[in-house]
This record gives sequence, C-alpha cells and structure tokens, in this order.
Amino acid sequence: MPRRYVSTGLSIATGIAPVDCIAVVDEHDAIRTAVELWCRHAEPPIRYAGGFSSPERFLSAYGGAMPTLSAVIVDPQRASRRIDFAGVDRIVGAGHRVIVYTAMATEQMIYAGLQHGALTCLTKSEDKQHLINAIRAARTGTPYHGPKTHDSMLKDGAVDRPTLGPREKEVLMAWLRAETKDEVAGALSISPATVRTHLARIRAKYAAVGRPAHSKAALVARAIQDGILLLDEL
Repeated sequence: MPRRYVSTGLSIATGIAPVDCIAVVDEHDAIRTAVELWCRHAEPPIRYAGGFSSPERFLSAYGGAMPTLSAVIVDPQRASRRIDFAGVDRIVGAGHRVIVYTAMATEQMIYAGLQHGALTCLTKSEDKQHLINAIRAARTGTPYHGPKTHDSMLKDGAVDRPTLGPREKEVLMAWLRAETKDEVAGALSISPATVRTHLARIRAKYAAVGRPAHSKAALVARAIQDGILLLDEL
C-alpha cells in the first residue's frame, strides 16, 4: 500500500495551512521519505498526498487529474537502470503536472523529460530548495529551472534553428509568459483559435529541424537556446 502522510494540515512552527500538495513516484523509499520531510518543514508547508513505487501504483490511486495536486514528482529511472519515460507519459496524459526528479544529471535526461511533457526537470544533486521552488511554481503551471536545467538550456547545441515569422515570435513570447491561450488572445487582440494555429505551426517548424517541442517547458528551452527569450524575461 502507498505510504500516506496524514496531518492536521498545519505547520507546527507557524500554524499555516498548506497551499501546495504533491505525490512522489520513486522506487526508492529513502527518496520518498526525504521529500515528505522537506515538504513538511517547508514554509508554508506542502502537503504530502502519498509516495508510490511505480507509475502504475500512482495511477491506480490518482487516475485522473486532481485539482488538489500541485505536481507529481517522478523519477523515470528504474532500479534496473532502465529509463521509463512511458510512465511519465501516462501520468502527464492523465492530466497531472509532472516534475522529473532524477539522479541522472545529463543534458539528455533533462531534455527527454521536457519532451515527454514534464513541467520541470531537476537533478537530485541540486539543493532541496530548488524542488520546493519547482513545486510552488507547478501549482500555476509555471516551469521552474534549476541550475542544471539553466546551464543545459544556455548551451547552444542546436545545429538548426527554425525560421519563425514576427507574428509567430510575438505569439510564442506571449504564450511563454501567460497561463492560458485565452490570455494570449486577449493581449494580442486575436482569437484563441489563431493562437492555437500559430503554436501548432511553431511546433511543426521545430519538429521539422529535429528539435520537437511538445510541451510548454520544451518551448521555453527552445526559445532560450535560440535567443528568442532570456531567462530573466520569464
């Protein structure tokens, strides 16, 4: 059975009720326990909904998107050293916001996580405060970039850059700063359907040069790599 953290919902130190709530999917009990402890002592505290050893066990408990869950923290690396992004796909596909949290501090792992729809990718070697910050950001669907992700995105490893028109760049910039496509439509005085069309074309252009960007976080990475957006502009 998944281990669940039950409390009054108040921080012992401050009496502040938690706003954020997370679940953890990781084969290692020590990681699940550590994240639970960090969340309990965060200020304000973060509610720990449960720890699960596999995506299947998590989805059996939370098969659909839960408004109360800010994010699901997932390590796609299995004990066999196999990387299971299919599990990430299923959790994202169920409507959950995912933070990939892994010991594999490689550029390939970071980009793979973003490509599979994770909102944020962090490595376990980074300070725990980055995970807390990522959880806070996830509640509003905002990507968070820790030092490893930051460094990876600033590396100009792309050999091909798609040619985006002025309007496409304008829509892309607005979308990366907004929470919804309706907000972009209102800001640019265009219809939501037009916003979706521009974003579909932008994604198609990136895919055509071998740099697909299926998620918003992946689009952020591409825009920063290509000099369209600066990190401090987010």
